[in-house]
Amino acid sequence: MSDFCFGIEHEVAFLDHNGRFVDFVSTSYSQLQAVIDELPLYPGDEQQLRIGDAGIRLKRWYLEALERLSPQGEWLTCLPKGIEIRTTIHPDIQSTIQELEESFALLCQVAARHGFTPVLTSYNPYQTCLILDPPLNAYEWRLLDRSPEDRTALSTFLTYGPDLSLSCASWSTAVLIDRGRKLTYYSPYIVPFSFSSPFYEGKLWEGLSVRTFLRTGQRPAALVFIADETQLLYSSPSLTKLARIPAEIGRLEFKACDSCGDFSLYAALLALLQGLTLDDTLPGRAIVPDASLHQRAALRGFEDEEIFAGAQQLLTAAARALDKEGSRSLLDPLFTLLERRQTPAHQMIARYRQTGSLKEALRFPYLASQGTACETN
Repeated sequence: MSDFCFGIEHEVAFLDHNGRFVDFVSTSYSQLQAVIDELPLYPGDEQQLRIGDAGIRLKRWYLEALERLSPQGEWLTCLPKGIEIRTTIHPDIQSTIQELEESFALLCQVAARHGFTPVLTSYNPYQTCLILDPPLNAYEWRLLDRSPEDRTALSTFLTYGPDLSLSCASWSTAVLIDRGRKLTYYSPYIVPFSFSSPFYEGKLWEGLSVRTFLRTGQRPAALVFIADETQLLYSSPSLTKLARIPAEIGRLEFKACDSCGDFSLYAALLALLQGLTLDDTLPGRAIVPDASLHQRAALRGFEDEEIFAGAQQLLTAAARALDKEGSRSLLDPLFTLLERRQTPAHQMIARYRQTGSLKEALRFPYLASQGTACETN
């Protein structure tokens, strides 16, 4: 039995029944919350999934939204972004993906009854900024000044992306932090396998991932959760964070990937992360992500020779490390993408050019990979 455990958080964007992109401009909080209200609550999940102070995260699905608070700290409303699915903790990658697929299928069924269709993007393809009316008050500003991640929280309101998490029972805190530094260093070579945000301001963008291009340098590539405050590293963006519930202790979250419509890519990416943490040949370590290298990757993907060579080195090292785990075959989709020098964004761009429809390009990845699970009633 492996010492590893895995989990995924996956953000889902939608179109409404009028074909409008669902966001804080087009959709009310209550419309999306009605979907959440209809989804089941599984007793015992609170042992693994953090609920939070506001109680919004009660289920495996919750509304991604910006809470608006009064100057006295009272809840007023939320501005919606999308719906997040999170899995419970699993001892293997396959069962993690199976739960994600089941939760996604159920979300699609319920959302369809409310007139919503899932679409894949990792950056809002229409909005370029968040204008708040009324502006943030002093109380809200204080909440956004507690950590580097809080100070850049508003920038995430236009992005969609997964948290790919893994832990290993044999890791000490020092080893955990070292693995986080390793994934942070090699992040520019990992993220192109997931690129899915080639649209901006309602049209085709010049590169493959608006999300990566704009978020890098502001947000972590990897984040590790520890129990001992004295071992925190202070950096911006953060690499370490105090665990908020016991189940978070020892967790390594990789946060830099775009969202994937084909969940087998998540399996491959989790295997890649596992292989890299097992590998003992790659020397690179960093506390904060390399912004310029991420931006090069965002623009050209594997057509950039340095990014291509780095990704090839990572895959080779991970495959060698995973031979002992018996999960090397999970990397096959990544080898295929690299051989073709393709990313998921290339398919979205091709669909857009074939149809002339941005909405069709956003719907296509889920329809191609998930089939009838994504069809509206």
